[in-house]
Amino acid sequence: MATLTDSKDRWKLTKHLLHSNTAPQDRTELENSKLCTSFSYYFGDKIRKLKLAVARDKKAYASSHADPSHIGDRLDSLRPVTSAEVSKILFSMPAKSSPLDFIPTSLMKSCNSVFSDIITTLANLSFEHGTFPSRYKFAVVTPLPKKADATIDRPDQYRPISNLNNISKVIEKLFLSRIQPHVLASVNFNHLQSAYRQHHSTETALLHTLNNIYCSSDIGKPTVLVSLDLSAAFDMIEHNILLHRLYTSFGISGAAFSWLNSYLSGRSQCVRAGHSSSSYTTCQTGVPQGSVLGPLLFSLYISPIGSIARELGVSLQQYADDTQLYISTSASELTTNISVLEVCLTSLHSWFCQNGLVLNSDKSECILFGMSQRLKNFPNIPGINIAGTVVPLSDSIRTLGVTLDKNLSLSKHVSAVCGSANFHIRALRHIRRALTEDMAKALAVSLVQSRLDYANSLVHGACNIKKLQTIQNSLARIVLGSQPNVSAVGRLTCLHWLPVHSRITFKIACLTYKTLATGQPTYLRILLNQYVPSRQLRSSSQYLLEQRPVKTEFGKRSFSYMSPYIWNSLPYDVKLSQSYDTFKRRLKTHLTRC
Repeated sequence: MATLTDSKDRWKLTKHLLHSNTAPQDRTELENSKLCTSFSYYFGDKIRKLKLAVARDKKAYASSHADPSHIGDRLDSLRPVTSAEVSKILFSMPAKSSPLDFIPTSLMKSCNSVFSDIITTLANLSFEHGTFPSRYKFAVVTPLPKKADATIDRPDQYRPISNLNNISKVIEKLFLSRIQPHVLASVNFNHLQSAYRQHHSTETALLHTLNNIYCSSDIGKPTVLVSLDLSAAFDMIEHNILLHRLYTSFGISGAAFSWLNSYLSGRSQCVRAGHSSSSYTTCQTGVPQGSVLGPLLFSLYISPIGSIARELGVSLQQYADDTQLYISTSASELTTNISVLEVCLTSLHSWFCQNGLVLNSDKSECILFGMSQRLKNFPNIPGINIAGTVVPLSDSIRTLGVTLDKNLSLSKHVSAVCGSANFHIRALRHIRRALTEDMAKALAVSLVQSRLDYANSLVHGACNIKKLQTIQNSLARIVLGSQPNVSAVGRLTCLHWLPVHSRITFKIACLTYKTLATGQPTYLRILLNQYVPSRQLRSSSQYLLEQRPVKTEFGKRSFSYMSPYIWNSLPYDVKLSQSYDTFKRRLKTHLTRC
């Protein structure tokens, strides 16, 4: 235990040294009290103003889109909880505690068998009676500055971070495991929603969207994309609409419905900073942020917008409240397709108003994607009408942590990654002498390598990968120290790091393996088809994927092309791995040898 504590202390000290400029400001309790009061008022007043804006717009827009009815069996009861199930959750929980915890998480983990029996009894009683314990309906909001120069007089410069009781989260996880398979199997669930779902991520969502854009450009059709912004989306959910949708469209009834009704009602929160806190305020709308169930409930709430876009022939991709609508068009069809896109946006704006959500046209963005040569001769688009505001087209947009320019060169994204990585490399260089090699390597992977790896499959085929490789070489030199006689490749080999190009190949191959093995996400699985030759050949037994023909280099960057291309180049024994861990191990060995 002492070693673990020492390790934690070392990490805290290292974090402090690396990020001293972003450390929380020292404030007096009077300043903390002022911060709590002003932030609590600001947060509540923001929701009230947004609700008034929705009420005004609601009169001008009438939504004719009714919730579809549930098809299949209903979920009206919850299977009993077992001690083994709770024990597994407690074992995997991080040893963090909330200000609302009356039992430290570390104690629950160390006395797992005792607390798993207690929580099992509590959860079974809760599920049987359809009631969520009222003492767990409180949240503590901690205001954290968005930037280092945030001032106490500007609550809008702070981000509210909610903390809930950890026993509450355990009960929520137990409920989630019972409701999630039921709602995800529903035909009414939007399967282009990638948030909070196993085998789905921001990267898979972006891969799917860009795949469609690349394929359309390959046949001479640029793509108009609109990225929508919703104001305080999670906090604006109307409980009565959510419960009605859960009952009507997803077949939640009986004790399960009663439990959810109890879970949403009577919640309150306060703002805390230091030892000061504001008074508790009632949460009339929204799902609890920082909760386990909140993300899924939000996804179910906005699921109908997928069918609205589909009915109008507009493509859609979602990650939580990040929503992208896009339509491919030729020059001759431009007027018609822009009109279709704007009709879809009007329908969505109407739906948002009727469901208590606010579409923020000021922060929504539009862009036209395509090959640079084709865009030069493409007709000018003055803007897209979003919620009554004509939004001009941008040269680039930032979505899900990736900056996409109109030619999809990803040069701005790579530059941003390099800038962020260089900042941490400089900081790491300053304290390198105080660290062991293992500690330096761990920090390098955590702070820099993770940035190089994020959504790196999107950079496949781009012309600026050399910049990322330069960053990785600098990072390896910091970790291992100056060794004049050792090459950059030698340093990477010593650290067991694959170079950037191989890491991209590794990521795409791993995504392909998981997609083929699990069938998820479905929007990527339908792009991968097994190769079936017209006659019996030796390649018939090599587990190959069918490769879609493309006309341009742009088309070769689509997932439907690059995934089979990389997969088919792998050795047979690698592709035939029986588990994901075995596949990764064999794949890394293969790429290292290459």
